[in-house]
Amino acid sequence: MSSFDAIEKKMRGVGLSDAAIGAFRHSVNVLESKQSMMIPESDIVPAEGVAEWDALVAATPEADAALLAQAVMIKLNGGLGTGMGLQKAKSLLEIKPGVTFLDVIVRQVRHLREQAGYPVSLLLMNSFSTGADTMAHLAQYAAEGFADPQQVEMLQNRVPKLLTDTLEPVQFPANPDLEWCPPGHGDIYPALVGSGWLDKLLAAGVKYAFVSNSDNLGAQPDTRFLRWFAESGVPFVMEVTRRTEADKKGGHLATRKTDGQPLLREIAQCPDADVADFQDINKHRYFNTNNLWIRLDVLKDLLNANDGVLPLPVIRNTKTVDPRDAATPQVYQLETAMGAAIQCFPGAKAVCVPRTRFFPVKTCSDLLLLRSDAVEITDTGLMTLAPECKGVAPIVQLDSKLYKLVDSLDALGVPSLKHVSKLTVTGPHHFADGEPLSGEVSV
Repeated sequence: MSSFDAIEKKMRGVGLSDAAIGAFRHSVNVLESKQSMMIPESDIVPAEGVAEWDALVAATPEADAALLAQAVMIKLNGGLGTGMGLQKAKSLLEIKPGVTFLDVIVRQVRHLREQAGYPVSLLLMNSFSTGADTMAHLAQYAAEGFADPQQVEMLQNRVPKLLTDTLEPVQFPANPDLEWCPPGHGDIYPALVGSGWLDKLLAAGVKYAFVSNSDNLGAQPDTRFLRWFAESGVPFVMEVTRRTEADKKGGHLATRKTDGQPLLREIAQCPDADVADFQDINKHRYFNTNNLWIRLDVLKDLLNANDGVLPLPVIRNTKTVDPRDAATPQVYQLETAMGAAIQCFPGAKAVCVPRTRFFPVKTCSDLLLLRSDAVEITDTGLMTLAPECKGVAPIVQLDSKLYKLVDSLDALGVPSLKHVSKLTVTGPHHFADGEPLSGEVSV
């Protein structure tokens, strides 16, 4: 057997599509070729000439109903909130009383449909871990067409973990689930193809996709930007924002020296010698928000030109097959990032967006801010800061040991934060709900 035969047999055995197998074959070929997966500082220059979101939308009229009918909103919804103590889809976290991320997403799509007079498409990329919980929650919206998996769901693929010494798929009878890993959100491209969704959307006249993470409430569809995107002819846009010290380990935008093509560099692709440059936020100023705008017809053409595979850069992670047991065999987990596709689309651009379009929830500190009165969520799913914040979100820093899990927030309470610049909580404490705070507060 060739080196990939055993891998392909294992993938076909669980029903994975030709597209998923082809994409993983590309990743394994990159690994076997021994070519460097690193992007050294000497190969890039800092990104320049990045357009400003506010300037573009200010000069652009709203998208009309015909344009909205050609759009789909895709949400990456495969993540479990395990880091915050959840055993279900992270998008099922309550962010306001009785309101989850999923409920806000439904509000946003419902509003687009009202504007368009047409059932604007929503597509959730669920994982095997989140699909059942997600669809059960959406059952309450069955009358609006949000509860039918055939209409709103696309399943993320999975890929085998490979033994580091032989590159064969690992066998782990003690827990066969640990033989597999997620392929990273770059899987969105083979998932679109293998599920049939790409052809289905194109056949329905849908050309413009807005893609973002389900836990980023700032990633709201914008009808002015949709108009600009459609009329610009740009095939792929990455929303970036100015990096801060908090983002210095996150993927940054750069320009490839050889041809001027924009690219995304993740910390795992940075040689050790270049880490200081990677983390220099004044040199590499733009951070990937994972909000993307994609021309689906151009994506289809690119796939056809590359034997059905988008040749994304490959990220190699070395782990043990059971991450909790260092004595188990060492494996490679191969991943791709969906934003890295910016280097695959000739003419792709980045646009610098206000920080309000990047509002992810990674910790209980983030969640407390969302639950507070500093953040308002409208009936149309629009997230805004309270006027008292004057456009700047309060900084919330909770004791990471005491307030790591969501349940711990119930004991903490939700004070009023709209007059707060910074809240720091170290040690156990309890706020009365709505307790007024102001300025810089440390307790």
